[in-house]
Amino acid sequence: MSVTLLDQPPPTLHRRPGPYRRTDHAALPDEPRCELIYGHFYLSASPVPIHQYLVLRLGLLLGNVAEQTGGLALTAPMDVHLAPHSVVQPDLLYVSRARSGIVRNWIEGAPDLVVEILSPSTASRDQVHKLNLYAEAGVAEYWIVDPAGRHIAFLVSDGSAFTVHPPESGRWQSPVVPELELDIDGLWAEVERKFGPLSDG
Repeated sequence: MSVTLLDQPPPTLHRRPGPYRRTDHAALPDEPRCELIYGHFYLSASPVPIHQYLVLRLGLLLGNVAEQTGGLALTAPMDVHLAPHSVVQPDLLYVSRARSGIVRNWIEGAPDLVVEILSPSTASRDQVHKLNLYAEAGVAEYWIVDPAGRHIAFLVSDGSAFTVHPPESGRWQSPVVPELELDIDGLWAEVERKFGPLSDG
C-alpha cells in the first residue's frame, strides 16, 4: 500500500479527517514508525537522549504506581486506537485497573493518563493535534513535558475539554490517579545533573 507520510502537521486542525483509517494503519510495516492522526500519517523521528531519559524516569514512576494499584503503565511504541481516523503512540500511558478492559493487543480507547515529551519534530503535533484528539477521546489527564523549557503542563479533562492545572510547591498530585505524585523540582534537578543546565540561548 502506498501512503503519504508527513513530517509535520499543519499549524491548525484539519477541518475534516484525511483519507486514511485504522485499517490502513494496520496494513503498514513496523518501520518507519508513524501515527495516524485525524486521517493523516505522521512519521515519528528517533528521539534524543534527554527524551529517552525522561521516558525512563517517568515510566519508572508510573510503573511503581501501577504495581500498587493493579493498573498498567506502558511506554511507546504501543498503538492506542482512539477513533477510526486516529491511532497514536504516546510516549507514556497509564490505564487503571477499573478500565483494564481496553487493553488488548493494543489499547482500544482512551487511557486514564497520557504523557507526551516534546521534541522539535513533535511539538506542534503534541500541543495542538494530539491535545485536541485526547480531549475528544476522553483522556482524563494529559502531561505535556517540555525538556527544553524545563516545564510540564498538567491538563485535566472537565468532561469535554482540558484545563491547565498549575502544580503546587514544585509537586504534582494527580487528581485522576491519586497514588501518583511527581516531584517536579527533583525531576528537573536530575535532568540538569545528567544533561547540564538550561541554555540561555
